[in-house]
Amino acid sequence: MSIESRPAEIVREYGPFEGVDKVGGVTHDGHCVWAATGPALLAFDPVSGEPQRRIDRPADAGTAFDGHYLFQITEARIDKIDPSSGAVVASIPAPGQGGDSGLAWAEGSLWVGHYRERKIYQIDPATGAIRRTIESNRFVTGVTWVDGELWHGTWEEDASEIRRIDPADGTVLQSLQMPAGTNVSGLESDGADLFYAGGGGTGKVRAVRRPKRA
Repeated sequence: MSIESRPAEIVREYGPFEGVDKVGGVTHDGHCVWAATGPALLAFDPVSGEPQRRIDRPADAGTAFDGHYLFQITEARIDKIDPSSGAVVASIPAPGQGGDSGLAWAEGSLWVGHYRERKIYQIDPATGAIRRTIESNRFVTGVTWVDGELWHGTWEEDASEIRRIDPADGTVLQSLQMPAGTNVSGLESDGADLFYAGGGGTGKVRAVRRPKRA
């Protein structure tokens, strides 16, 4: 099967934000984009680009939103956070016990990218039990689902892609090539025609156009 590959279309850059020197996970709550910045979660308005809220909780890597709660990878655990209060209401073990990167919510499950093991885990959001494992042939960063499609970011040396894969076997179906030196540390769809991609040590978040299906 041939892979549809094209350059990624970056339509906007956000940041770097004051006091932020890195961005890991990224998610979208229907209004704001949330970025994991290390010591805190930062929410910003994707229209104005202005910060809206900050939750001072450890935020090392992937971030997800299930419609009510934020989920945040912090070292070897995943915290479930009430966005209205910032309180951690539950925690589960992260499947990779360190090295987990991307995080997404879909179909009643959390989907966790493990960077160096090149895997995506589907896990039970209440217990952390692994339901399924998908293999990749690249280091996995951000993970997102949109319109029944599974996409993930890659980051190896100075190169990054945003890939659509077959969730059954991990076959790469489509690839968006980021410009050299423009890396993807986290990934989330806005549910429409954009991806939000964390920019690692640049402290930026980039909006990338999602290709329309034929």
